[in-house]
This record gives sequence, structure tokens and C-alpha cells, in this order.
Amino acid sequence: MKILITGATGLIGRELVTLLLANQHTVHYLTTSKTKVAEKPNLKGFYWNPQAGKIEESCIYGVDAIIHLAGANIAKRWTKSYKQEIIESRTLSSELLFNLLKKTPHQVKQIITASGTAIYPESVNQVYDESATQTEDSFLSNVVKKWEASVNTFQVLGIKVCKLRTGIVFSEKGGALPEMVKPIAMGFGAAMGSGKQMQSWIHINDLVAMYRFALDNQLEGVYNAVSPNPVSNAVLTKAIAKVLKKPLWLPNVPEFVMKLILGEMAYLLFSSKNLSADKIQTLGFQFQFPEVESALRDLYK
Repeated sequence: MKILITGATGLIGRELVTLLLANQHTVHYLTTSKTKVAEKPNLKGFYWNPQAGKIEESCIYGVDAIIHLAGANIAKRWTKSYKQEIIESRTLSSELLFNLLKKTPHQVKQIITASGTAIYPESVNQVYDESATQTEDSFLSNVVKKWEASVNTFQVLGIKVCKLRTGIVFSEKGGALPEMVKPIAMGFGAAMGSGKQMQSWIHINDLVAMYRFALDNQLEGVYNAVSPNPVSNAVLTKAIAKVLKKPLWLPNVPEFVMKLILGEMAYLLFSSKNLSADKIQTLGFQFQFPEVESALRDLYK
């Protein structure tokens, strides 16, 4: 197939492009940096600027499916202006793609988009599947609602919409995990708050395999992109320390301390999401790294 990817130079995008090329797919990618527009065998870059409403129309020629990963990093301090950027980077990019498809002859049959888990209720013991919805009115839950609504519009064009609500991505190359590992590796690791908050996670290899699975099986609807075995923050902290062979001797870090350091973004450390992966597994998806310790050992050999 020929696949158009947004966010192809990000943490997930880079791994996904490698996997798709290895499986003989052709990849078109959109980039906001003109210096990153390049052409290699089965890989071609196109410039776009969602803020300015600019996109190269030829990016869509011959494309069978779109994988939409573009979005500003949520792991940065949430100032008022950056909050706006987090929302607009997701919604404006979706609108630009939608308008391009609406006015341009194309053969796109499916769009698969990244999404977030903040839409789910906070929970320690209750496990939630894709039918559950957020009750509290948090910034990130509203981001997810707007993000998904912007992609749902593609259904009007007869395009299948698949949304992968992604937990904490385990990769040694970026994202949240290296930030968790850093203090533990230095001998200053500690659980956050009570340590009881549940953290739904997924190994980067399983995540990109899930995108390929959604593509190969023409999936539509919502799926939790999380391992079948979420763990508490305390268990995750201990597992990282065990893999790194480092002691944990400091007391748990109080929530108010992290709020002083990170501001509102501290929500990411103390939010508790206990999510089920049953729906994707029932369709036949198999996790390579279902357990937290084996996932960490693969990344930190």
C-alpha cells in the first residue's frame, strides 16, 4: 500500500516508517520543516504548514491510507499559549487533511490516528474498556475529545476512522520513559505520590505493530493501545530500578512538590488510568511485550 504519515519524524513515526518500509509499503510523509523534505526508495517527503493552511496536494496521490501522528508534545510545561498549541497542532492538522481530501480526487480508504487515554475516568481498581468516557473536565480530556472529533469528520467522506488511544510509550529513545529512568539511574529514584496510581503503558514495538495490524485489517473505531498488564507507579518504579540494578531508598515524592516543579503538567505523573487491551486482542493482535519487566529489559539490556 501507499501510506501518508503525519508526525513521521517523531518518536513513534520514525519506528513506524521503518516497519512499513520493511514490509514493502510505500510511504509519503508530511513535515513542517522544508529541510526534511527528501526522497528515497519508497519514501517521499512533502511540506505542510497546518497553522498557515498550506499542504502539497501531490502528497495524497495514489495514497490508500493515512496515519495521523502529528501533535505538539504534551510533556512540556503547559503555559496558556502552549495549551493552545497542543490543541491546534492536533485539530488544525486534521482539518487541513480533511479539506484536501474533500476537494482532491483520491483513493484513501482509512485514516488511523493517535489519541490519548485522558478521556477515561481516573481509576485504581476499576478496569476500563473503550466504552468508558471521562467524567471529570480536565485539560487533557478536552484535548482528546477535540482531537477525536476532528478526525471523526473523515467519516463524512466514506473513510474508515480508527483511533488508537495510547498509554505511556516505552522507548529508550524519547518520550516519558527516559525521564522516569534518569533519576533512578542516578540513584535518586522514588515513586510519585502514593505510588498507587495505575499506569497503562505499551512497548514502542507493540505500538507500531498495532498500527500495522489496524492497517492490515482495515480496523475502524476506538482501540486502547496499551499492554494487557497495567502497573502501579510504585511497581513501575521498582521494575525500572531492578532492571537497572539500582537501589530505591528515597521516600515517595509528594504531589505538591512536582506541581511546584512542573506546574499543571504534573497531572501526567499522578493520573491513574487502568485500561483494558481486550478489544484489540480479541481480534487477534498479539503483544510481544505484555509484561513490564520484560519490556524494560528489552530496552535497557
